[in-house]
Amino acid sequence: MAPLGPFEQAPRIAVAVSGGPDSLALCLLADRWVRARGGSAHGLTVDHRFRPESGAEAAQVKRWLKARGITHRTLRWPGARPVTGLQEQARAARLALLTGWCRRAGVLHLLLGHQREDQAETALQRLVRGSGIDGLAGMASVRLAMEPAGGGVRLLRPLLPASRDALIATLARWDQPWIDDPTNSDTRHERPRLAAALAQLGTEGLSAKRLTKAAARAAGDRSALDELCTDLLAVCALPSPAGFVILNLNVLRRAPPALAVRALGCVVTMVSGGAYPPRQDRLEHLARRLLDDGAKAKTLGGCRVVPQRDGRVVVCREAAGASTIQPINPGESALWDRRFVVSLGRSTGTGPFIVRRLGTDGLAQARAMARRESMPLTSDDIPAPARPALPALFDLDGPLAAPHLGFRRTSRHLEAGEVEFSASFRPARPLAPGLPATLRVLPLQDEDS
Repeated sequence: MAPLGPFEQAPRIAVAVSGGPDSLALCLLADRWVRARGGSAHGLTVDHRFRPESGAEAAQVKRWLKARGITHRTLRWPGARPVTGLQEQARAARLALLTGWCRRAGVLHLLLGHQREDQAETALQRLVRGSGIDGLAGMASVRLAMEPAGGGVRLLRPLLPASRDALIATLARWDQPWIDDPTNSDTRHERPRLAAALAQLGTEGLSAKRLTKAAARAAGDRSALDELCTDLLAVCALPSPAGFVILNLNVLRRAPPALAVRALGCVVTMVSGGAYPPRQDRLEHLARRLLDDGAKAKTLGGCRVVPQRDGRVVVCREAAGASTIQPINPGESALWDRRFVVSLGRSTGTGPFIVRRLGTDGLAQARAMARRESMPLTSDDIPAPARPALPALFDLDGPLAAPHLGFRRTSRHLEAGEVEFSASFRPARPLAPGLPATLRVLPLQDEDS
């Protein structure tokens, strides 16, 4: 745990524990570690309800942990079983439930039970998919899951150096049973197939231990590239509070091609609100087109990449991708399109109100209303490709407010004369990968806290 710090005094940690040997061993080990420091551990089990026995398994985990004095919560996914992409959607839902509980409970550290074989399978999976250095680095031992308000939960993987056999031996030494999930050996899914392939490759010398060492070396290379990429972005990228970025194409052309591709990936990821950059081959293709001949506008990863005549490039959200329609009530705040924190004032009438992309239709209506009320829009600061994807507040009569254009309309629904609506750009991932991340816990109780 020491390399994964810092930790507060008497740390409170949460452990994702399914009942399998890896996560159960992690929970027991973490409990011993945190008790020695005057803190506490909380076991969290996600019940997707995909299998009939999942509820009983979660109850069994609760009994095991209770017998050892560890608090436990079962988190249930309310959604229906997805028809496609089961594994991916289940992972995303599980992480959202776990980090959501941590946020509400004020817990900063969420421990995940991935171990050496998991890391090796991840590196192999990324190799098969043709990933670059980021993918080959595998899972990070520390990652920050950011929250819209600026805080976040630290995802920690302390067992990445440990083998599955060592964890099973630990449980056996403590007379602790565990649960075997049959989906972990179901070769209809990719991970079990990779595990079987890895066992075969081990006879040729490509063992899990060697793959994890290669991933660790790649992670070191990734850190060095991140610092260089941060330096490049500092001189070639101009981010806007309206959620787009302007790139200096001439500066990008003078950079090493690998860094230019990396910088482009950082920009696209931040602007789109995506969890991960686009695939490496697609990024490389777009970078070649831009750097070689300043190609026409392209779309990638939910963004539009639009070269300008003055040698700059506008990277903005693709309007079709910003399809979220977010109902909002007076006095509420919400996350819109994974990128903007939107807030509506309490004095803004009764609605109904929704937040959606401004769109070309809303932009035309806003312009017409602004002309009638002699209220010019401040659209000159925002390139035309970026305007349709701007967040805007709508009521039954059309657009009420588009803060980034300086547009506000008086509505018959409002008792006050003006709409109190704001939209703050707070992407989940920072533009520059080399910048340090900070955590905030609110409310701050005292100076020591």
